[in-house]
Formats: sequence, structure tokens, C-alpha cells
Amino acid sequence: MYPKMLAPLDLGFTQLKNRVLMGSMHTGLEEEKGGFEKLAAFYAERAKGGVGLIVTGGIAPNFRGRLNPHASQLSFGWQVNKHRIVTDAVHQAGGKICMQILHAGRYGYHPFSVAPSAIKAPISPFKPKALSIKGIRKTINDYAQSAKLAQRAGYDGIEIMGSEGYFLNQFLCRATNHRTDQYGGSLENRARIVRELLSAVREAVGKEFIIIFRLSMLDLVEGGNDWEEVVQLAKWLEEGGVTIINTGIGWHEARIPTIATSVPRAAFSGVTQRLRQEVSVPLVATNRINTPDVAEQILQDGQADLVSMARPMLADPHFVRKAAEGKPEQINVCIGCNQGCLDHIFKAQRATCLVNPMACYETELTLTPTDSSKRVAVVGAGPSGMASACFAAERGFKVTLFEQRQELGGQFNLAAQIPGKEEFKETLAYFRHRLDQLGVEVRLGCEATLEELSAFDHRLLATGVVPRVPQFPGSDRAVTYQQVLRGEVEVGSKVALIGAGGIGFDMAEFLSEPHESPTLHPVQWRAQWGVDLDYQQNAGLTERHSSAFESARDIYLLQRKTTKPGAGLGKTTGWIHRTVLKDRKVKMLTGVQYERFDDQGLHLKINEEAQCLPVDTVVLCAGQESNRGLAGMLDQQGVSYQLVGGADVAAELDAKRAIRQAAEIVAAL
Repeated sequence: MYPKMLAPLDLGFTQLKNRVLMGSMHTGLEEEKGGFEKLAAFYAERAKGGVGLIVTGGIAPNFRGRLNPHASQLSFGWQVNKHRIVTDAVHQAGGKICMQILHAGRYGYHPFSVAPSAIKAPISPFKPKALSIKGIRKTINDYAQSAKLAQRAGYDGIEIMGSEGYFLNQFLCRATNHRTDQYGGSLENRARIVRELLSAVREAVGKEFIIIFRLSMLDLVEGGNDWEEVVQLAKWLEEGGVTIINTGIGWHEARIPTIATSVPRAAFSGVTQRLRQEVSVPLVATNRINTPDVAEQILQDGQADLVSMARPMLADPHFVRKAAEGKPEQINVCIGCNQGCLDHIFKAQRATCLVNPMACYETELTLTPTDSSKRVAVVGAGPSGMASACFAAERGFKVTLFEQRQELGGQFNLAAQIPGKEEFKETLAYFRHRLDQLGVEVRLGCEATLEELSAFDHRLLATGVVPRVPQFPGSDRAVTYQQVLRGEVEVGSKVALIGAGGIGFDMAEFLSEPHESPTLHPVQWRAQWGVDLDYQQNAGLTERHSSAFESARDIYLLQRKTTKPGAGLGKTTGWIHRTVLKDRKVKMLTGVQYERFDDQGLHLKINEEAQCLPVDTVVLCAGQESNRGLAGMLDQQGVSYQLVGGADVAAELDAKRAIRQAAEIVAAL
């Protein structure tokens, strides 16, 4: 079914069983007490799932290269044994694994960071120290030592991180390399450290050891490399003996989205294809590849020799196996939300996955099979309800799922309509297949009665939320975000959104989008964000197309609080939403008191100053309240139950928390 993706790749001294590389992603387990045992279980599960080659999260080659003061490092012989726990587990599961060596450079979140030049990164409060010639030579030796120790630890190879704006990428680009010695100036000088380092590493590990180099093929920052320089770097890497060149897209400080859910699938694979014409070493395409169909198409089109997927392996460790068995509909597809993975890591929390709460918790959150014949009723078929039903059925319970509407999905049906969130439809499709596969009895258009529920052994109420309706004169003329997304009301050309949290931002994007979602059209999306895969200008940057600044409506985004609008948005994606709304000239007002809504518009006060917004539609996005009507009736009858998801906590529409809670509750039944 996927002949290219599943074809083996002969590397000469070893063979990969397929063309799928599990890309590097830090989990946070690397630094936890007992974390390597948990990490072993995490990677072993992906090896069992059939992935061809795993690359670990970044491990520093020395102290100054750490991402933070407590980050993981491999520099000493006594550290080898804990890594062997991981490699043994992966090999026993039939997999191969490489350790990524990552030096943070100026991205290091500590006062001991070093870089080619003493230039502070915009994403770190610490200014790095410029590395001396002696320091460069020591760092090269540290890389070689780390690679040798990785080999001793049983890794099949290493990946040298040279992209995303980290240490080696900083040396390679004029923006961050202002040196005037032999390691600065011309490309040959800027690349000197990489070539010397690669030579030292290859000498340390020998010929029969995988060396992947992650090369930034598209820097997306001013002062990044030109295309001719990228090609030359790749040729030098090939001459230096790399086994595989992986693709790096964008620096962490770049103001262009590269992996968020709003980025089109395989949006950047064209740049890998261009480089493939220049070198013969196997190349890896990466970024927003999340289904076997997309992966297969990239390989069929000759854009790459392998495809890298990191977050998709969080979402479903058995991605490759399911594809190989011809069952792609059973894959729990990564929706690119970043909520459980990158947002966690950048807040120093353990990574996991919104759609798969067991990710990185393989030894702690388990669904132990039961031979119990007990019956479980789940009321409400939103994300928490569908997850509860599936998890309970996986354990062996007899499950009935009640849903008063005629469709599964709840709030996810609404979320999937927001431009850039089309991937949410994949989760809905997965749950529909899973419910059917597990034999869950699904009753749509059916309200669960007290009499019916009392006959079950366990009752899980996932009845969701209802919009909060602020009360002021004329508020009855306002409409809710749910009515808008369900197409139940007409929305005018001038709109006020009451509430500037996640729902308000989503509605602002939905109502301001003048065209079909650019996420569905890679060429238009790249034009809107100023990405040029043809490299007419430095670093693949170009002028943003005028469509980025068009809006379908005049919109006001309002909130009572005086804090920054969207303060609770995702740590790694919030800036994207703010940029879109700023581009579309959405007016954001805080500290608002609502007076009335009439034919003149929405009357309000800000700092006791009265004004009237000339709007014809007011949309309520002021949060939501738990829907506990059924819970109250069960309380009156003395019937036990457990609340799940929004029915339990409605502070924010948080599918990540809801699905995880479903797993935890079901695991304890």
C-alpha cells in the first residue's frame, strides 16, 4: 500500500527496514529521576511500532552546550550505562536508534552559554560569551568524545544538530557569526568548525556508524544562508562522510510558523527536493508530515529518500505498523497542536500528546485489560466522551456511548472549522473508527435517561459545556460562538467579540478570513508568510503577499480584564495567532465594561470613558460553564457517576486535559 515508505534503505554497512525516521524531540524524561527507564519504554514502543530509525532528543556534548543548567549531557564514561538502558530496549524491540548531539549555543537558557559571537538571542535572556579558538578546539573534541561514548552506549549512530538556530547553525550564518578569525567571514571559514568537527567525529567512531547531519536548508531569518551556500555546505558534508543529511527548517526565533497545525502538510518538502539534485547522500524531508499518504507522496515524487516524523510518533507509536498492515484509518494522527509536546517542553514539563496521553507515560498510565463483564455508560460524545468510551472498551468493559446530537465530536466539530485547525477532523475520524472497531454501542440523537443509566455499573458524564452569557441590556440580541460555527445565525460586516481568550481568538480568525483556509493551499500559505522555496532572496525570505493583510470584516476583540489578550494561548503558537489578527487589523480592547447593545452598536466604557462601537453583530466568546444538568438529577436519585472533561472543569476548552482525565479515570475503574 505504501511501497516507497516501506522500502528498506541500504546504507552500505547497515540497512534501515523502511524510510521512516522518528525525528528528534526532547521529552523531559532525559532529566527526570529514573527517566531513562521511562525513556526506554517510550522508544521501545515506537520500535515495536515499526519505525525505521529513531533519533533521540538533543544531548549536549559539554556543560556550556546544555539547553538549560539541568539538561542532559553525555561527556563521561560513567554516563554510558543509563543510555544503554535505552539502546538495549530499542534493539530488543527490533529497532535502530541514533543519539542527537545538540549544542545550544546562544539558545542556552543559562549564563554559561557560548556562541561564535557575543550576540544575544531574542528568545533567551542570557548573552553568550564569544568562544575562543581554544574553546572551539575543545568543543570539537567534546563532540567527538560524546559520539564515541554514544557508540559505546549501543547507539547505531548519532545526529549532529546543525539547524534550527543552534550552535553550529550560528557559526554557519552571517547573522550570528561576526568573527574575523579563521572561523568567521567567508562561508569556508564559517563552515570550518563543522568540517573539522565532522572529521573528528568520523575518526572517533569509524566508518560503520551512522552520522546524520541536520542541515538548515531554509533559515528564514535575515542574515541566513543563500541557496548556493546551502548546496556547498551539503557537498562538504557529503565529502566529510555523513551517512544521511536531515532537513532543518527555520530558526526558533524566526517569525514564520514551521510546525504548527496551521502550516500546510509537507509545506517545505520542495526545498529538500532541490538539494536532492545536488548531492547523492540520502536526504530526509521533514515538517508537517503526519499521514502515510503524505509520506508516500513525498517519496514517490522524488522529493526525499526518507521522511522524518517526530510528533506523529507521539500521537501513535504504531504508525508504521498500521500503515504496513493497510489500516491507515486506525492511525491516531498528530494534529500539530503543540499543546502536549512543545508547549510542555518550553515550560520545563514532561512532554506528552493531546490525542495520546500515554505518550511518555508508558510505564505509568496503562489500561490494564479486565475480564469484567461490567457495563459502562458514557454520556456525551465530545473528545472526552469518545476517549472515555474507547479507553473503557480497550480494558474490556461493555460500553454504551450516549449523545443527544446526531453527530459525534462535540466541540471538536466546531474547532475543526477554524482556519488552520482542519487537522482536528483527523481526530474525529480516528475516534469514529476506533469506537466501531472496539464494538462500542453508540446511541446518537439519544438523551440518556435516569432509568437507563441506573442499570450500568459505571457512569461517566462527559456532557461538556454551555457558553457563558454575560448579562447586560441587549445581550439577548447577541449570538454565541457555537451558533456562529454551526451556521445558525448570520454575521454582519462589523463584529464585536466579547471575550479575548482562546475562543475569542479562534472566532476572530474564523470571521476575518477572506478566503478558503490557506492551510489547505501551500503556495498561498507560503506567499502570505513570505516563504520562497526558490530562494530568490537570502534565507528563503520574500515580501509577504497582500492577502496576509486582508480581512473579511471589521472586528473588535474585547475583554473585561486589563491583562494582555490571549494570555492563555499556547506558548509556542500564541504568537502566530497574534500575528494573524494584527495583520488583519483586529482591534483589541481591554478593561471593558459592557453597557448595552442596541441599533447604534455596542455601548461600553473603558476607564470610565463611554464609547460606542458601530457593530451590527456581537458574538459571545466569554468562556463557558460546565453542563451538569444530568449530574444534578443523578445526585437527587443517589446514583453515582464521575465527571470528565468540560463537565468537570470548564475554565478553558482543554481537550488535552479532558482526554488525559478520561484515561486516568478509566484506568482506575
